[in-house]
Parts: sequence; structure tokens; C-alpha cells
Amino acid sequence: MRLQCGIHQLDLSCAEFVSTPKIMGILNITPDSFSDGGRYYQANQLSLDLVLKQAEQMLAEGADIIDVGGESTRPGAAVVSEQQELDRVIPVVEALVKKLGALVSVDTSNARVIQESAASGASIINDVRALQRDGALAAAAKTGLPVCLMHMQGQPTDMQKAPAYTNVVDEVLDFLRERMAACVDAGIAKNRILLDPGFGFGKTLAHNLALLSNLKKLSALGQPLLVGLSRKSLLLQLINRQVDERLPGSLALALAAAERGAAIIRVHDVAATYDVLRVFDALKNQNS
Repeated sequence: MRLQCGIHQLDLSCAEFVSTPKIMGILNITPDSFSDGGRYYQANQLSLDLVLKQAEQMLAEGADIIDVGGESTRPGAAVVSEQQELDRVIPVVEALVKKLGALVSVDTSNARVIQESAASGASIINDVRALQRDGALAAAAKTGLPVCLMHMQGQPTDMQKAPAYTNVVDEVLDFLRERMAACVDAGIAKNRILLDPGFGFGKTLAHNLALLSNLKKLSALGQPLLVGLSRKSLLLQLINRQVDERLPGSLALALAAAERGAAIIRVHDVAATYDVLRVFDALKNQNS
């Protein structure tokens, strides 16, 4: 599948067929994200210079997409106002597109942020709430951009308090199927839809491992899968490592996702992930 993202095009064929997973570099322009919150602030003000420097580095290291987020969705995160999110996101999108020519996705659930991000040059809408907020679905359809729909049980404020499923794989599959249908009904073509199982969003360690083990089952929906496992708290449970010590574990998870057919892998550590995926690609081609 070739995904048209504005002026950019991504080859997102399943890993077992053609392409190596694409790398989405995480650029959280928030003061409170779990891993890099506040990193791009000086004197409590967002620094475009720091943002651009980081994005330029990620592109040089092999990132295909820069994912800009203006609202933290870590467990327990507070909701920010629409204006706060706009003030953070729009200048960054404009700068990344105009100065770096980057393919930018915007991590947002807000209808107005969707609209203004698209007008500012964003190429993908990446929504942890699967376009369920008021007006978000219509706004996304109007942009004509590809969308990524993620599964989340609950909301960031409470999603990790007591997540429960009868069968997590089947329930995530059913949810994503329903949201795909809603998008198609709203005028978003299937070839513009990406799916994300939502690792760490209303899931226990057992739920996350079940989803990763069964990632190929989610591929049965026929859409490219985006996977975000970088530095997540499941690694604290698995290997007892704090956020800044989770690179090896994150790379192991990225490789596991690639082996199971992920089309896009969303990461903090672009250079290391790039190297892992190049080795994976060489081995895959050797065996084909």
C-alpha cells in the first residue's frame, strides 16, 4: 500500500511482503509528557530553535515522519485547552514543513487543531481517541489527509486504573473495525486509514503482550499498523528499568513489532531504531 500524505508518499506494504517499517520520530512539545516533557522549553517558553534542532537530527538519523504532540496522553495526564494546544502545535508544524520539508503527523483529538494543522502543512492526523471527540471525524474527513485510529480503553486520566477485557485482541479488533467503518461512512477512504492497537493505553502488561504476540491478527483488517512501544511502562514491569534506561527494551519491542508486520514504528530513539530495522531488513531479504 502506498499512502499519499500531501506531497509525500509512503510505501507501507506489510513487512513480510515489501517494505521495512517506516520510523515515526516522537516530538512532544508538552511540558509534561512521560519521557521528554519540557525538553524543548526555555524559561517556561517553547523554543522553536530547540524543536527544529531535534527534528532535523531525527530526520538525519532516518525518521520518515515527525509526530508532533501538543497534549500529553500519559497515564493521569490533564486535558489542555484548545488554545493551549493550538499555540504549541501550529507554529511547530509550520516551521517543520517550511524549514525542513518534513512529513509531519499531528497527535491530536481536537477538531480545530486537526483543521489548522492541515492548513499549516501537516500530512497525517494521528488520534489516540480514534476521531471520537465532537467534530473530529468531520474535520479529519474535510482535510483529505490520512488518519491513524488508535484504541484506548478509558481516557488518559483514568485508563490505567483497572483495565479489563474478556479478550483484549478480539475487543481491540472489533473497536478498530467499527472506527474504520465510521471513517468510511464520513468520507475517509480505506486507503487513507492507519490503525494503532494502543499499547499502554488502558492495558495491563498481559494485555500489551497479548496484542504484540497477535499483531498479525490485527493485520487481518487489511490496514497498515502503527505501533508505539518506545520507553513505555511495560518495560518497567518486564525489566525494571526507568524511562532513560529503556532503550534496549524498546529496541527489542520494535524488532518484535517489525517481525509481526508493523508498517510504522513510533519511537523516541530514531538512530538506534533505524539500525535495528536495517539489520532486520537485511536478514529478511536474505531469507526471501
